[in-house]
Amino acid sequence: MIIRYFHANESIAGKVHHSIPDILTTVAQRYIGDHPKHSFLFRAYHRGGFRRLGDYRYDLNLDDKWPEASAGQYVYVWGKLWSQQETTLNTGLNCYSPVTIYVNGVEAFKSELLQELFPERRTQIPIPVKVGWNDVLLCFVKTEVGFGGIYGTASFKNFPLHFLTPGVNRQGQEGWLYSEPLDEPVTSIPHDGMTEEETGLSWYPRREWTAEEREAGSFARIFGTEQPAVAYAWTKLDVTLPGSSPVILQGQHEGALHLYLDGKEVYTSGKSGPYRVELPRRYGLSDLVARGETKAGEVHWGFTLESPGVSHSDGWRLSSPHPVAGSSDVWLYTGRFAPGSEPPPTEIVVTDTVFDDGSKGVYWHVDQPDTSVRPYLENTHYGKWNYPLGVTLLGLLRIGQELNRDDYIQYVREHIGLSTSFDRYGLWDRETYGAAGINNQLSAIDSLDDCGSFGSTLLAAMELGDIRGGRDTADRIARYITDEQERLEAGAFYRVRGSGEMRHETMWCDDLYMSTPFLMRYGQLTGNTAYWDDAINQFLLFRQYLYIPEQQIMSHVYDFVRGRATGIPWGRGNGWVLFSLTELLSILPQDHARRSELLSFYRDLCQGYLALQGENGLWHQVLNRPDSYEETSCTSMFIYAYARGIREGWLETPAPYLEAVRKGWDGITRLSIDYKGNIYGVCRGSGYSFTALYYRDDLGWILNDTHGIGIVLLAGIEVHKMNLWLSQMDVTEEENTMQKA
Repeated sequence: MIIRYFHANESIAGKVHHSIPDILTTVAQRYIGDHPKHSFLFRAYHRGGFRRLGDYRYDLNLDDKWPEASAGQYVYVWGKLWSQQETTLNTGLNCYSPVTIYVNGVEAFKSELLQELFPERRTQIPIPVKVGWNDVLLCFVKTEVGFGGIYGTASFKNFPLHFLTPGVNRQGQEGWLYSEPLDEPVTSIPHDGMTEEETGLSWYPRREWTAEEREAGSFARIFGTEQPAVAYAWTKLDVTLPGSSPVILQGQHEGALHLYLDGKEVYTSGKSGPYRVELPRRYGLSDLVARGETKAGEVHWGFTLESPGVSHSDGWRLSSPHPVAGSSDVWLYTGRFAPGSEPPPTEIVVTDTVFDDGSKGVYWHVDQPDTSVRPYLENTHYGKWNYPLGVTLLGLLRIGQELNRDDYIQYVREHIGLSTSFDRYGLWDRETYGAAGINNQLSAIDSLDDCGSFGSTLLAAMELGDIRGGRDTADRIARYITDEQERLEAGAFYRVRGSGEMRHETMWCDDLYMSTPFLMRYGQLTGNTAYWDDAINQFLLFRQYLYIPEQQIMSHVYDFVRGRATGIPWGRGNGWVLFSLTELLSILPQDHARRSELLSFYRDLCQGYLALQGENGLWHQVLNRPDSYEETSCTSMFIYAYARGIREGWLETPAPYLEAVRKGWDGITRLSIDYKGNIYGVCRGSGYSFTALYYRDDLGWILNDTHGIGIVLLAGIEVHKMNLWLSQMDVTEEENTMQKA
């Protein structure tokens, strides 16, 4: 089955002819341009709101909020979502009590009797959203047996929706508002753009300090008055006008106060009172840190600092060390610490660290009631950690190395570093709040998908230099794969748990990629060859369950409930096997005792796939079904493995494979990549089935899917390296001939 994704005149092959580097840079630059280096977004989070569960849905338990509510009363729970397109989002609901859900003022769902009587039943609810902000309002009714529900994203691994606080009063905060109990439903539904007062309802959690709390001082109202204690506040001193006049800091403090500018102490006093500090004017931003301490008998604890804003006479202001949506506060606060155990002021001016307070750890707060600072990943790609992005970044890394594009290398290393530098924070955030706002898969590893692919790319990037948090993250992944991942009695990986029911009690050939490249690179890093032994055993054990010897290809899945393999050779699943085996052979020493056995398996697979290449050079979605569409990602992996095998001398008769590489790469550049670097024909993420029709008809392709971008880049660079190697071989042979003559 041939699908024409674009006119022949729009193919990249027609624009750059035979220049593989030009093709690869076009694809790479298109991807990087679409996904620029935008970091996490920091938001205010009210700890008096609703806690998330491990599946990223919110536990909207209104019995906890309003224990005195009467049966028949109503409470509204109000949030909003941003969407960049008009689409349908999948959400999931468990009912503790009757509920009606409104999306943008229109009823989208109303619970039924069975849903209300059986709260363990989860209901999938698709909600339509428009471009921009979308109001989501849930109206719960109190019963004698429950009040509220569990609601939120239906797929936290792929799309962990987080809801933002609606209305204009707390713009930018994460979480929901909830109303006081009402005897009657409202006649006018609240909508975004209204103030909380305009809705006619009182909304919680509370957003203002009381007069008594304001009087107690900044540290006291944020951290309490338990004594003795130390806390820090951090801001940026922004000198906007150069000159010779000093910058004057002045204000009041209760309790001891120390001020530090870029780590140097500029003021200290152990007693409450006013203060005034003159600093030399230095243009630009500096870290200004306040360290407060309260002792026994002190009622108030905190400080003020008068900031004039920017004017021609003053020329300086205070600005937040990191913008926090939902807060206008220019200070970030952290504590409490026992006196003498606090970190030094030079070590707190970071946002990727949880500070040791002798207990569970502390992070940053803003000067609002019960309000923490939390980072959130709101990019679709950059800074995200998942297995297809691991392959994408590996492709960018390799072409950066081969084409001397340091900008590509830095892009990859900074993307990875954004995840690993916050790895410890992500684990703490998940434990503290139920679900992490960043690193949703890395912080909640429960499958090889969550760690092996991206972890392997992490190790490849670390070969070029240290990455903050990288080694700790790699060690944690190794512990998971070695000690926690489910295995059969003989040691083979298989799937027992996971986010999807269909993944239970199965072995997927995909998991060879999700594990063995990481194990090989980690063994290289640590010098512990037990990791190599594990990787080798996986291939040999998977072969026992999934290999189809009469065709020399692999079944996609073995189902242990049914006691048999599916027998369906899904293209990308087979691609993962051969690609991963190629990676293993590239690292395994030539004299390793089991190398010949693995090399034989590699050659058998190569021969099986060679027989199934399509007439246009691409392999099909179902390898032995020419009526299934030509699929780009598996084609790329076969090309990669063949080109690498030719260059390494692994293939005993390389000529037919050389022809397959040339035919395959030509097909991809003519049929799968357009002149702008868009990639077509990449199958979306897969489930599994015992029928080929599922793979052929239900698993469609997605434009610029990350399952294919990186492997296309890797295939291209291997073809390029193969061509250079063959050219050099010709030169060498010619020189030898001339010398003999």
